[in-house]
Amino acid sequence: MKHQIIPYKPYLTALARQLRNNATKSEIHLWQRLKNKQMMGYDFHRQKPLGDFICDFFCYDLLLAIELDGLSHSFPEAEEKDEKKDLFLSSVGVTVLRFSTSEVFNDMPNVLLALSNWIEMNAKK
Repeated sequence: MKHQIIPYKPYLTALARQLRNNATKSEIHLWQRLKNKQMMGYDFHRQKPLGDFICDFFCYDLLLAIELDGLSHSFPEAEEKDEKKDLFLSSVGVTVLRFSTSEVFNDMPNVLLALSNWIEMNAKK
């Protein structure tokens, strides 16, 4: 399947690599369930640059971004940045699903259920 090209700022490549090498515990925890096409056969990428932003996880085939929100996302500056990211991604046809780090650590079965339900309802196979 040919992927839609979503341009990004080239300087974000090095930052994305840094973020992959210094992943948070919640990112590592969820990545263990997404990598190697474990989520219903879909290929997810982590720390993927899109536009002026870096998404925690991204699937080209689904045009789906997954964002993990920790405590820092509750500050007004972070909320504003998240809103801008969501608006940009929406404008290029990407859906954003957000989960708290608490959900990833304490309720992984329901995080995975929410993801699989979204995929079943939205996948264009």
